[in-house]
Amino acid sequence: MRLFLSLAAVLGLASAAFAGEKDIVDTAVEAGSFKTLVAAVKAAGLVDTLKGEGPFTVMAPTDEAFAKLPKGTVETLLKPENKSKLIAILTYHVVPAKALAADVVKLDGQLVKTVEGASFKVTVTDGKVMVDKANVIKTDILCKNGVIHVIDEVILPPADDTK
Repeated sequence: MRLFLSLAAVLGLASAAFAGEKDIVDTAVEAGSFKTLVAAVKAAGLVDTLKGEGPFTVMAPTDEAFAKLPKGTVETLLKPENKSKLIAILTYHVVPAKALAADVVKLDGQLVKTVEGASFKVTVTDGKVMVDKANVIKTDILCKNGVIHVIDEVILPPADDTK
């Protein structure tokens, strides 16, 4: 039987303050490599949520990660009629807890529940971390309401058919 874990339970949600001065959205905007993600967050109406108190851990796909999706996928998802599907995909990238890289590595082989409701699998091989099929390429970008880990693929909820 697969074990479904909540990062909140694993980490005990310590009440330590976050080191970053900006929220997740402002940090992503400032980075400059998440233009597609930020546009999607705006189209999905999730800006206020990701500017909220948190804590959140966001597995943030780069613009290059979004470019790997089949041609026209991003444009289709950004249409108002696809808002619910876009919300599902974006919230699958968010865990409702603060998890630094050192915490995530301890979850090797585990399923981690996302805000979307489904779980992604964490795999650690030779010190490299993957969530589902995405490589974590940068870690621990601290924000006042959580942390961002950069991934090289857009991960999709198991029931999603946009692959």
